[in-house]
Amino acid sequence: MSVAMQDVMKQSGVAFGTSGARGLVSAMTDRVCYVYARSFIKYCEASYKCEHTIAIAGDLRPSTERILKSLVQAGADANWKVIYCGRIPSPAIAMYGIDKHLPTIMVTGSHIPADRNGIKFNHPNGEITKADEQGIVSQSVDFDEALFDDKGMLKAAPELPAVEAEAEANYCKRYPDFFGSDALHGLTIGVYQHSAVGRDIVVKVLESLGATVKPFGRSDVFVPVDTEAIRKEDEELAREFTHKDYVDAVFSTDGDSDRPLLADDVGMWLRGDVLGILAAQSLGIKRIATPVSCNTSLEKSGSFEKICRTRIGSPYVIAGMESLVDANDKSLTVAGYEANGGFLLETDLTLDGRTLKALPTRDALLPMIAVMVMVRKERMCVVDLLRKLPKRFTVSDRLKEFPTEKSKAKLAEIREKNLGEKLFGALAAKPSKFAKDGSAPKAFQGKMVSLNEVDGYRMEFDSGDIIHLRPSGNAPEFRCYVETEGKERSAELLADCLKIMEGWRN
Repeated sequence: MSVAMQDVMKQSGVAFGTSGARGLVSAMTDRVCYVYARSFIKYCEASYKCEHTIAIAGDLRPSTERILKSLVQAGADANWKVIYCGRIPSPAIAMYGIDKHLPTIMVTGSHIPADRNGIKFNHPNGEITKADEQGIVSQSVDFDEALFDDKGMLKAAPELPAVEAEAEANYCKRYPDFFGSDALHGLTIGVYQHSAVGRDIVVKVLESLGATVKPFGRSDVFVPVDTEAIRKEDEELAREFTHKDYVDAVFSTDGDSDRPLLADDVGMWLRGDVLGILAAQSLGIKRIATPVSCNTSLEKSGSFEKICRTRIGSPYVIAGMESLVDANDKSLTVAGYEANGGFLLETDLTLDGRTLKALPTRDALLPMIAVMVMVRKERMCVVDLLRKLPKRFTVSDRLKEFPTEKSKAKLAEIREKNLGEKLFGALAAKPSKFAKDGSAPKAFQGKMVSLNEVDGYRMEFDSGDIIHLRPSGNAPEFRCYVETEGKERSAELLADCLKIMEGWRN
């Protein structure tokens, strides 16, 4: 029978978000995943000159192995060879595909809970673009419906092929080959492992760079670590660990190990967008692409020759990076980063005659290693590096189980009725300490001085406060980003904003 990818998406509810196709595990049946894979393969056949071979990998979620088997079946039925690279980080499988000029698929739901999963696609040159997404969803696939039972599951799922270890090995070599085997010598680094697919690889790479490594927090149960909205228990765990055991920093990642978490020596996790600035400074990057939601210390630091602000999501950052490349001047190095910390390298870097090849997809290890290389070189601690940045503090959180269509409708209402200043102006007000007559300060309405709708609804007020509302692109969540000149002020403003947003559930 023949089935259209668009019909499968509508029927299942499994659709593309900002980082691949994602949905509830119950909706991601073998049939749905099979059709996605066949559509991707068919698109690659038509659009990219590559041999009929595809490489796959996955994270440590309970549902990942089943989905990987459906991809093996899809490859076999398309007469493609399937290389299984095991349970490795998303950037590792992407790098393997770029090196071999092969399309690759990573089965991962990244940071979202274990009742959900996802499929991330890479063409032979790197992560797919929004144009590639449209090409994939426009496909129709012919297959034997008898392969599946009435619940959409394979009647006879194939075994996974033997693991091809080259992808992991090459990824692990990438960092010592560039930075050197003594780049982190003398540093002690904790690694919060939880259920991240790269938990052992992070330890291996740090040791290969000369660091003393202290792993902790390993979990046999999947832990949904979101590097953009860090859980209270993860904050407490890092503080407790650093209190009991001396380290210079703590490394961790999300589920598929493409987004980093770096904590200082007292267990305070850094924001991903601040980590991105420090990493880019350490690497000597000249031009940066980053989403509109990221901290404005980037511009205020004066460290970069050119900056491109984009919509949220790695495909948009990739497009932004491509626009910054100067083919006639290779010294104008280009990178990108996201608020979740994922760091993308668009151009090659050279250091002491060694070259780090471009990897235009999210990577967790590069930014954390780069910052610690600077820590060692400058004989500082992470906090010292942070103090050198302009004082801007970004925090974010989200309302869970908030339907995407409902959040979009609310933003449309705010936009059409110009409600932004009315709803949030008083929160963003910055009154003087005393009124002219010496009495207590009076509350007043803050004025919105700029509005950015590149992605969501981002308001800047005359106080310098920034409030940014946006529906999540890959989960039923309504996100809020806040930026002010003070850490406590940002936390208070975020809490007040979320109280207002909570009233929108009804």
